[in-house]
Amino acid sequence: MRMWYRALGEFMSNCYIVACDETNQALVIDPGIQHPWIQSCVTENNLTVAGIILTHGHLDHIGGADWVKGWSGAPVAIHEADADYLTSPALNGSLYFGMHVQAAPADRLLRDGDEVRAGNLRFQVIHTPGHSPGGICLYSPGHLFAGDTLFAGSIGRTDLPGGGHRTLIESIKTRLLTLPPETVVYPGHGPSTTVGDERAYNPFLA
Repeated sequence: MRMWYRALGEFMSNCYIVACDETNQALVIDPGIQHPWIQSCVTENNLTVAGIILTHGHLDHIGGADWVKGWSGAPVAIHEADADYLTSPALNGSLYFGMHVQAAPADRLLRDGDEVRAGNLRFQVIHTPGHSPGGICLYSPGHLFAGDTLFAGSIGRTDLPGGGHRTLIESIKTRLLTLPPETVVYPGHGPSTTVGDERAYNPFLA
């Protein structure tokens, strides 16, 4: 697996591009805004975008989805519980920040246990509600793309529509901290970490 990422936009949301070594098929995870780096990375590395995966429906993770789909032709996927966030500025939080962000309905609605693919890459969808009702993480042995569920030394906020602190803590403790400790966590904001480090040192999970 090859991976590229960059923090984009005023919210500094991490957009990840992961690609299969054998086929150059790739997934774009959380294109939060229309940023030329995304298209440049795909073009310069001769990638074919097989899917656009949204870890949840908040404005800073969905804002570039339609744009990427427009030039790549790739389908957009989001968990079914966050499907309405794409078309609702009230739900996706953009009204809260004085903005108006909308996206087209998703092409695929995900559920817990589903698989997303790019060439020979396989990621399991882990439903981790709490930051939003349809928050997900993408897991492949050794790698976890955690969206805004889990950060290095912190957790996702729960004060936006559909959030719930107890639900988030339960999601993290029962769905993520049970993964192998060496699993690298790639969050929606900030630096990477590991499951083991968060299990041992994250003050929100004590």
